[in-house]
Amino acid sequence: MTTYRIAPSILSADFARLGEEVRNVVAAGADIIHFDVMDNHYVPNLTIGPLVCQAIRPHVDVPIDVHLMVKPVDRIIPDFAKAGANIITFHPEASEHVDRSLQLIRDHGCKAGLVFNPHTPLHYLEHVMDKIDMILIMSVNPGFGGQSFIPQALKKIEQARRMIDESGRDIMLEVDGGIKADNIAAAAAAGADTFVAGSAIFGKPDYKAVIDAMRAELATVGK
Repeated sequence: MTTYRIAPSILSADFARLGEEVRNVVAAGADIIHFDVMDNHYVPNLTIGPLVCQAIRPHVDVPIDVHLMVKPVDRIIPDFAKAGANIITFHPEASEHVDRSLQLIRDHGCKAGLVFNPHTPLHYLEHVMDKIDMILIMSVNPGFGGQSFIPQALKKIEQARRMIDESGRDIMLEVDGGIKADNIAAAAAAGADTFVAGSAIFGKPDYKAVIDAMRAELATVGK
């Protein structure tokens, strides 16, 4: 039985009330807090850094999943580990030495993962599966919230699921971008088990209703 995890992205939260927002979304049933870091260099936007991660850490007991859309990545990894991150993922294009960056994350006590943009092939995984705890498939181009799901991502999720199954390792398969109640089941059927949703949750007045609707859709997968 697959364990499904809902990971609301605080990129779409009300930043003036961030502590309250993360508490509320966890109370509504979130399993993970997804934390998007953009540097206005690797992606065309600027968001939040380790101090914000440190500020929200005392407000929630669930894991904080930090997605680094920054280049280079190695300098900032220890800062997020110290700030309370549990999972740190990065884009292979943003590291000169992917194996070294993955090991750096693990050396700081966090789970490590790679993120794949819509155009990025999965071959980067072939020689580092032993250091991977999460694979994140982007179903939008990174940089901004509120974009529409790119259907081609389903094929990449299927491919990543096959690689995970063949490795025999316990690796989370996360999807991020345009996830809503009406497409979450398709992503799960393709093999994803962790689902990032930003505006679909934080853009609605009742977070629990949205998360419950997503779980109801997930319950139909395989039936």
